[in-house]
Amino acid sequence: MKKIGFLSFGHWSPSVHSQTRSAADTLLQSIELAVAAEELGADGAYFRVHHFARQLASPFPLLAAVGARTSRIEIGTAVIDMRYENPMYMAEDAGAADLIAGGRLQLGISRGSPEQVIDGWRYFGYAPPEGESDADMGRHHAEALLEVLKGEGFAKPNPRPMFPNPPGLLRLEPHSEGLRERIWWGASSNATAIWAAKRGMNLQSSTLKDDETGEPFHVQQAAQIRAYREAWQQAGHTRVPRVSVSRSIFALVSEQDRIYFGRSGQEADSIGFIDERTRAVFGRSYAAEPDALIEQLRADEAIAEADTLLLTVPNQLGVAYNAHVIEAILKHVAPALGWR
Repeated sequence: MKKIGFLSFGHWSPSVHSQTRSAADTLLQSIELAVAAEELGADGAYFRVHHFARQLASPFPLLAAVGARTSRIEIGTAVIDMRYENPMYMAEDAGAADLIAGGRLQLGISRGSPEQVIDGWRYFGYAPPEGESDADMGRHHAEALLEVLKGEGFAKPNPRPMFPNPPGLLRLEPHSEGLRERIWWGASSNATAIWAAKRGMNLQSSTLKDDETGEPFHVQQAAQIRAYREAWQQAGHTRVPRVSVSRSIFALVSEQDRIYFGRSGQEADSIGFIDERTRAVFGRSYAAEPDALIEQLRADEAIAEADTLLLTVPNQLGVAYNAHVIEAILKHVAPALGWR
């Protein structure tokens, strides 16, 4: 069995060819797609966070709304850029969204990727300490979040408070029990995957990673997952960690599918740079008739290693078509691969 969810970047554009022409369209359709995905039997509704872009940016109102409209499906992010985040305020928002959803929040975070503006986190009031990088800052913010999510008191109470306090040091409220174990780290390198394992976070591995060996993307990603699990075991954690990978996968079962994706031209990995120094390998997309698609996916080593698969969806094509994309995988592909 493999959990299967969708991942939406939440793009919107005023173009007449887009079904999401405004931020409101994207937010409302994201909620409707999560409802539809739950009805189809999918396991997760995940959203990417990008600042200064015509995409989803503030995740917690959306996650709370999805949580209120659904009852079973996991809701999450993949990922929130921690360079922009106040860990204390984030812990309160996450706790509230998780309580509304009944403990279904799966919160993916990371040090972030290149953004739309230069050093965008500075506009949010953050800057790394002298001698450290913005990546270091993102990891420090993540560690602070993990600490407060434990639910332990740390703040000295006012001796003359407005409202009575429980005894001892105070924690942030609302606290959602168990959320600490549902934090995921989006790792692009083997080293950061190991770092996440040591700190007891689940692993999210995307459609790109640092090109560390020159091997095909899925081979490098599978090796990253194995290194993560080994580090997890060595750290002595008692629970079983979760690992997700993201893929663009389209089963061509209708003429509309063939028009959109029949000639995707992305049948091989590609190489690029995610910043001035880091060479990255970008994984291929999959688009084929179900029988051919099944054989292609069987050869993907990283999908085999992961327990969760996130299907990246073309959200600008609208709720109905994206629900069809998800249903086609669940119905025509997943059973043959033993995922259902």
